[in-house]
Amino acid sequence: MRFDILTLFPALCETVLSESVIGRARASGAIDVRCYNIRDYSEDKHHRVDDTPYGGGRGMLMAAPPVFACYEAVLADRGGEEENPKRRVVYLSPKGRTFDQSVARELAAYDELILLCGHYEGIDQRIIDGIVDEEISVGDFVLTGGEIPACLITDAVARLVPGVLSAEECYEVESFSDGLLEFPQYTRPYEFRGEKVPDVLLSGNHAEIDRWRRERSLELTARLRPDLIEKLPRGEENAPKKKTGRKQHGELSEGERKE
Repeated sequence: MRFDILTLFPALCETVLSESVIGRARASGAIDVRCYNIRDYSEDKHHRVDDTPYGGGRGMLMAAPPVFACYEAVLADRGGEEENPKRRVVYLSPKGRTFDQSVARELAAYDELILLCGHYEGIDQRIIDGIVDEEISVGDFVLTGGEIPACLITDAVARLVPGVLSAEECYEVESFSDGLLEFPQYTRPYEFRGEKVPDVLLSGNHAEIDRWRRERSLELTARLRPDLIEKLPRGEENAPKKKTGRKQHGELSEGERKE
């Protein structure tokens, strides 16, 4: 899958998207991420990309010509094909629909994702009307620009692309993959500062472990994100009642402990 980011700050995006899982996926060829500097496509001698809005008002707007020229350069890099049903152009905007895991899955179905980062007070409406398929927001708050949301979306979508993670299970059991928050997880040592690993996780009974994990996911989601419980299919919304206080786990015998 290919990601093209149209931005005024390509170094910011490159820095974030060259590390960890995404950096390794780029190096292996599992995904292709390219950052384009919109200023490079300005015809102004000072590489200016903004201007005052018609009708007055505070701030500046990103002008249409350099953004369109940058977009056309992306298409040229893709072979010049203007229409492609497997391509999606997204403008990062507080007016868009809110990004979540279900939207990530939708976007992962495309072969090409073009992310346009706004700045200043926004962009000329003719850009949105001319090239943007949809606007997406990462939450009800204001950021300086669209670069951080673009990196966030690239990361979330890329993780769903085959070959990026070591196995499908890596993302199938993560938070929000099935509409719930992820269950608690533990590793060695068995006991740390008086807190022990739940007995069931050392039992070897995978059916019981799966049941415990499902119950903990429901419990956590009901406590921390009750709105997600309401979205579950009928019959799955009855999460265990919220427990209060610290959980106490029974001790295992010496032979059962795996330290």
